[in-house]
Amino acid sequence: MSRFATLGVAAVLITTVAFSTWVLTRSAQPGSLLSPPLIALLLVANLIPAIALMVLYSRRVARQRAKREGLGSGKLHARLVTLFSVLAAVPTVLVAIFASLLFQSGMEFWFSDRARNMLENTVAIPQAAYSAEEERVANETTVMSSDVAEYLRLVTIEDPRFQEGFARQVLNRYLSEAVILNVSDKGLVQSIALVDPYARNLESVVTADQIRKLQNQRVINLNSSDRIGALTRLDYGPNTYLYAARVFDPEFQKQIDRGTQVLKDYQSLLSRSRNNQLRFNGALLVVALVIVGFAIAAALKLADRLVRPMGQLVAAAGRIEEGDFSARVPVTKTEDEIQTLASAFNRMTGRLDEQTSALMSANAQLETRRAFTEAVLSSVTSGVVALDARNRILLINRSAESLLQHEDEALEGVSLQDVSPELDEFMGGEQREADVLIVSKSGQRTLAVKRVRYQQGAVITFDDITDQLSDQRRAAWSDIARRIAHEIKNPLTPIQLAAERLQRRFGKEVQSEPETFERLTGTIVRQVGDLRRMVDEFSNFARMPKPVFRKENIHEIARQSLFLHEVAHPGVNFSLSPAEGPIEMVCDRRQLGQALSNVVKNAVEAIEARRSRGEHNFAGDRVDLKIHEAQGQLIIDVIDTGVGLPEERERLTEPYMTTRVRGTGLGLAIVKKIVEEHLGEIAFLDRPGGGTHVRIAFDAQHLATLESEAHEEPNESSEMGELKTEEEDGGVTDGA
Repeated sequence: MSRFATLGVAAVLITTVAFSTWVLTRSAQPGSLLSPPLIALLLVANLIPAIALMVLYSRRVARQRAKREGLGSGKLHARLVTLFSVLAAVPTVLVAIFASLLFQSGMEFWFSDRARNMLENTVAIPQAAYSAEEERVANETTVMSSDVAEYLRLVTIEDPRFQEGFARQVLNRYLSEAVILNVSDKGLVQSIALVDPYARNLESVVTADQIRKLQNQRVINLNSSDRIGALTRLDYGPNTYLYAARVFDPEFQKQIDRGTQVLKDYQSLLSRSRNNQLRFNGALLVVALVIVGFAIAAALKLADRLVRPMGQLVAAAGRIEEGDFSARVPVTKTEDEIQTLASAFNRMTGRLDEQTSALMSANAQLETRRAFTEAVLSSVTSGVVALDARNRILLINRSAESLLQHEDEALEGVSLQDVSPELDEFMGGEQREADVLIVSKSGQRTLAVKRVRYQQGAVITFDDITDQLSDQRRAAWSDIARRIAHEIKNPLTPIQLAAERLQRRFGKEVQSEPETFERLTGTIVRQVGDLRRMVDEFSNFARMPKPVFRKENIHEIARQSLFLHEVAHPGVNFSLSPAEGPIEMVCDRRQLGQALSNVVKNAVEAIEARRSRGEHNFAGDRVDLKIHEAQGQLIIDVIDTGVGLPEERERLTEPYMTTRVRGTGLGLAIVKKIVEEHLGEIAFLDRPGGGTHVRIAFDAQHLATLESEAHEEPNESSEMGELKTEEEDGGVTDGA
């Protein structure tokens, strides 16, 4: 900014100088003054940018000097220089303007038309009187020439009467002397008659050159320092002339000459007045700039003296900021505020040094305790959150961040409402302990939360009991399934055997409505079969056999799972990607096949449910099964174009949770159990365009380590044995 300002002011100065030159050149009229306001305006227009340029340059010099001498950035240095320079420049400019206007006003008065006319009139008055006297003498001489010529026609020149008349002519016409001259052919001047009271040689007054001038004029003046004379022809023979003169005070002529000289000097000054005007204003401009320059130099010196102690304070403060509390500044013996400030600063740094040592010792103890607390909090699996009175998070451990799924965010200072509205709602209640259901990115989770309040806030601790509750529910449902299977299996076989025996024994004997009898017994057999399959599902869920891990071809297992449904549902398009190729993984072939078959079965049922609603999908009716490996995992994707996922998708894998009318709710629960025992994860996603995307990911590398473990196929369950026994019992009973 300073550089741009300097360039801008320099451009303005060059522009004003060029404009001033153009104005002065255009208005150049010798002998005339320029307008004082115009000159003052041009003076200010050039003076202010020049001073501004000097001030800007002095700022740069001040900054460079401050940085060179280690006095900080130099901003205060430059500010002081600017302040002193402006304080010096303002009165200088005002004085220059006042002096310019005052000088030009005086010049305008002395060289005005009024002053010039007054001086010219003063000189013109004696000159006019002198000229009037010359004209009178010339006229009197001409008239007297006529009278003298008349006398000479009446009397001779020697006649005393002529002499008396000639003398009376001179006296009556207020002339001082007169002479009648005759000029010979050789140019000799000779007096014939004269009136000469001053006894001077009048023949020498008239010369041949003067007579030659008279050839073309009626009369000519012959003046000297003390006389005004005139020469004219006399009608008294050829080459006869009359000269007459009047004597006056010699001082009168001197005064006329002095007035004339004064007028010439005034006119000379008037012709140089414009240059003098420009020189004076130029001198004012130079003197003002010199004064401002000296003021700037003094300001630089004064700023150095004022800023140096402050620069030392800044340097010492910087050392203190870096942790060096031994920094001190030299104390001058000036007995002023700077000395007081330096002494106070040194006392402050001494106190800071003492207090810092005490604080460092206390901080060391606090750091030890904090490290111990953080180690304890980071090692516990429970989530711990410290809150202030406004439920803003003050401290949170890693377990809490992980449970709330905010590992990548800085939660200190964030409101609990923004992190977990469910926990914030719990904080508003009165219970100290509760199970809180929260919604996270991975679904719904159940936290066992405890709260302890203190004066400034509260501390809440929580554990994720979602899996624990799920295990408890699964164990409870397994026990229920086992009991249901045990209670239902006993009457199923006798009922089925009795119905079949009725068909065989009495099918041909029933004569009235045999078709009804056949339909009713068939219904009994079919429903018993459905109940038996349901009992089998209960038994499978209650006592899932332990998987036997072997290296299997996953591609072949997936192909067989699809093949069973391709035959049963020809209206649905099934695809397997990749179409060929062995993909091996350690697994239990039977259980994994059962899991894939259940998932594909759900996909087909979802498509049929969409059909029953009359809905259409642009992708058609299709089930796509894709297998691929990524980062040590084997991923199986089952994608369908069915009705999609329900709102409570997190509960799909819970036992007896179903959206089907005739479903038991155990299919996906069995799938999840199989996937978990294969160290995998199952996720339910939405298919773009409508439908469901089930993703099953297995840790193939971890499963490979289980290949060496040998597991025998489990024998048939005791419940199946009981079923056989009960079937036999039923048969005996039936037979009985």
